[in-house]
Parts: sequence; structure tokens; C-alpha cells
Amino acid sequence: MVRRIDVTGAGGVRLAAWEFADPPKGRAEGDHAPGVLLLHGLMGRASHWASTARWLTERHRAVALDQRGHGRSDKPAEGPYTRDAYVADAEAAIEQLGLAPVTLIGHAMGALTAWQLAAKRPDLVQALIICDMRASALGAASQREWEEWFRSWPVPFATLADVRKWFGEDDPRVERPNTARGEFFAEVMAERADGWRPVFSRRQMLTSRETWVHDAHWEELAQVRCPTLVVRGLDGELGRAEAQEMVRVLPRGQYGEVSDAGHLVHYDCPSGWRTAIEPFLDGVLTP
Repeated sequence: MVRRIDVTGAGGVRLAAWEFADPPKGRAEGDHAPGVLLLHGLMGRASHWASTARWLTERHRAVALDQRGHGRSDKPAEGPYTRDAYVADAEAAIEQLGLAPVTLIGHAMGALTAWQLAAKRPDLVQALIICDMRASALGAASQREWEEWFRSWPVPFATLADVRKWFGEDDPRVERPNTARGEFFAEVMAERADGWRPVFSRRQMLTSRETWVHDAHWEELAQVRCPTLVVRGLDGELGRAEAQEMVRVLPRGQYGEVSDAGHLVHYDCPSGWRTAIEPFLDGVLTP
């Protein structure tokens, strides 16, 4: 069962949180299950975490958040889409939903939000999983590449099958056919009068990205005091050397990787993703 809970984020922005509410197995009704907040990456949405959240509910209270500008949450025309706003939204969600002390699981941009929040509010966060997010600055060239990529999208798409084919096969950024990638992007499309278009504004996505691609985030990473697992896909965007350096910088860092996955680790290889993170989560639950 999944239920929507509205959360008030920074500046009064309405955020949609989705609780995967099957009662944890072996837990009496009324007992407090440890909270997990799942934060998607840029262009993502809470539903991308569905398969992860379903097995998490065996022992946790699992909530996924549509971040501002994404999914069913508000998309204010002028934002703000700053790092401070994203972090404040996640902080508000934890407090309003009573999830603390929470385990944060973040993918890409969501992982950056998670570790910035863990550094800012260690009292709220008991553990952290960083999925395929770099701590190094990506630079201006990366932002220009994204602008060009967004312009290349053949929107509107006539059908969802066209969405799946373009993002899974025809997109120049795809080195080899990737069915999971096609499904990932089909999940963030909505049907309009003229065809299928993204549920987000590409302009707002670039604005969100602008606030972090030019900066490195090593200093905040070093301030994270809780146990932290850094996970990368073998063919993802986070290289092994940088991931291992992140683990070294983290006071209580651990390393994991998923061999049959790219950047969309939890989507590319759900079983490998679970194998990589479940022992860490079990250790967090063990006093």
C-alpha cells in the first residue's frame, strides 16, 4: 500500500511524500519502525524508489519524497531551486513526518542533498547511503552539455513506447541499449494534448543543477558523522577512485559497488543494489 502525505517545504512549497505503508514484519502495531527517507536525483520522482521501498518496509518506515520541481510536488516558476532550499525541504519532511533519527538514501542530486543535511543536522540523521554522486565539481562544460542534451529531446513523444525507445536506445548519450533507462524516463512523462512531455521543466532542472555543478562538496562530506555507505554503479558517473576517496574523507565511511549497473543503480540492477545496501542497513538497526 502507498499513501500520499503532503509536506510543507521551505517557503511554503507543497511537497508530496509517499509512504510505503505495509507494516514491518514481526513488529507489533504501534511500535516505532526506524525511518528511511528516499531522495531521488535530478529529473527523478519518488516512484523511482518503489522497488527499494517495498522491501525496506519489512523492517523500516519507508518514505520517498518528490522534491520541489519534481513529480507531484509544487514547481514554483521562480524557485528557489538552491541547495539550501532542497536541504530545507528534506529537513522539513523528516520533522513533519516524525522520521528522526532517519536513514537517508539518496541518488545523485538527492544524495548530495542527503549528505548536506546530515552535515547540517546530525541530530536528525542516524545513517546515510550515497548512490552514484560525485563530490568533485563537474564544471561549466558539464552544464553546457546538459543544455545541449535537453535541446536534443524529440518532444513531444507520440507514445510511451517512443519514450522508452529514445531514452533506452536512440539517445546519443546511450552507449548500448538500456531498457531500464527507457523505463526510468517513461516514469517522468505525462500525456498532454500534443503527446508525452516531461512532468518537470527542463529550465528548472538546469537551474537546480547550476547551483551545484560548479562547486566541490568535500568539506561538507567530511562533516558527516554518521555511518555512511558510498555506492557506485560499475558503469556509473562516480569513478572508483573518487568513491574510495569519499569513503576516506568520511569519518565513518564504507564502500560498495554494483557490477551490472550504470548511473541508475537501483533501476539498472535492483537485486545487486539490495545486496549492496542491505547489510549496511542491518548493521544500522543492530545496537
